[in-house]
Amino acid sequence: MKPRLDSAQSARAAELRLSRLARLDDDELRAVRQAASFPQRLPAHRELVAEGAPAGEPHILLEGWMGRIRHFSDGRRQILSFILPGDRLGVGQQNQPRAAATVTALTPVLLCRAPQPRSGRVGAGLAEAYAMSAALEEQYMLRQIARIGRLSAHERLIDWMLEMYDRLELAGLAEADAFPMPLTQEALADALGLTSVHVNRTLQSMRRERLIEFRSGVIQLSDPRQLANMVDYRPPTMAGLSAR
Repeated sequence: MKPRLDSAQSARAAELRLSRLARLDDDELRAVRQAASFPQRLPAHRELVAEGAPAGEPHILLEGWMGRIRHFSDGRRQILSFILPGDRLGVGQQNQPRAAATVTALTPVLLCRAPQPRSGRVGAGLAEAYAMSAALEEQYMLRQIARIGRLSAHERLIDWMLEMYDRLELAGLAEADAFPMPLTQEALADALGLTSVHVNRTLQSMRRERLIEFRSGVIQLSDPRQLANMVDYRPPTMAGLSAR
């Protein structure tokens, strides 16, 4: 596979996110850029790994959105979690781990193998960044459980939007209270335990209430602090995020 000429640009989100989770030295930053120079492309709707299959090597998502999905025999699906640029996937603590859910590209994506962290105290930033990323992933999953279990449709969308903004901002992909949102309403429904009709009506209501603007694939949050108060939104409070 030939290296990409724009590998530095593709690696930017991953490099920025990992650097905000832990201090990376020059060798570690070069390792991230080098890994990004040999990317794998997947079109939208293509599976990377199926539930129960060997998880394979850990990867880092460089561009696009992916989801961990549980499919049901009657054709329904639940999007359990989202994988965003800079996130690490395919990680397991056991020998020869198997995928707990199907991992699918929700948009066209670009990903690369995750560089291995070095052992020892010198150059341990990548290992710390990976550990922080895993801890954040657990927080996101717990939030998803609470979101679906206790929040109304209106609250679920607000809470989800605030989380996506925080996560994309960590990777340098959101600013000024706005973030790109390339998903269909069907995908949103599958993530939030709603119907696509309900999602559509709720989005229209949020526009009328001037809580958000949504045009050309970008969501603009009118007042994130007000929205957070409405749903008791709690952003991650990990020490490694204080460098932002």
